Amino acid sequence: GTYICRQCGHALFRSSHKFLSSCGWPSFDDEIEGAILRKPDSDGRRTEILCQQCDGHLGHVFSGEYLTSKNLRHCVNSCSVDFVRSDSVIDTEEAIVAGGCFWGVEALLKSLPGVILTEVGYTGGSLENPDYKQVCGKQTGHLEAVRVVFDKSLCSYEDVVKMFFECHDPTQADGQGNDRGPQYLSAVFVYNEQQREITNQLILQLSKGGLDVVTKVMPVNVFWPAEIEHQSYYEKTGGQPYCHARVKRF
Repeated sequence: GTYICRQCGHALFRSSHKFLSSCGWPSFDDEIEGAILRKPDSDGRRTEILCQQCDGHLGHVFSGEYLTSKNLRHCVNSCSVDFVRSDSVIDTEEAIVAGGCFWGVEALLKSLPGVILTEVGYTGGSLENPDYKQVCGKQTGHLEAVRVVFDKSLCSYEDVVKMFFECHDPTQADGQGNDRGPQYLSAVFVYNEQQREITNQLILQLSKGGLDVVTKVMPVNVFWPAEIEHQSYYEKTGGQPYCHARVKRF
């Protein structure tokens, strides 16, 4: 697989670069060519490493330790990277959507070619570190949502959002199927104006086709990952989504 920048999605390290250094931090003795920027750290002693694409802080790089034959250790903050199961990805993009129970939405979005990471969680509300029970209590303002990371060379943001609109009912205003409540509402959380424009254009297409779309389009908020038992739920259980099925709308 590949470790990508958590801020911008650019590929930084392949899993073959990783090694066990016993330092407590993810360590890599090589990098994807052109992915890493180096600059003197403010402490005047270390060398900081940053994502070449977005200048996001990653950690520090050290040499002279002879921990591997390459004599190099990129000491990386684990919060700054995501792991995706692709050995060839170079650049990714992220989408966050909500359309009812996140188990079913995740299962269908995961099937889209080019999607290399999905994660279910909670977003849109104000409560920090919410859990499933609190969100189901309908007082947090959070929606059950899915974070989708995709390889930009294999699919587009438009492809992902089209699949989203086809795998749930964007006209249902009180939930999804028999799942009723504010945590099950339909929404797209956009990172930038380009994502907003694409989403609104797709809603316009559906509206012209006769659908009364109630999906909200909102700026990205903090995404709180759900508990481990909710991740890839249908892969673990072998079941099928009970209120989600793909319906061609485009």
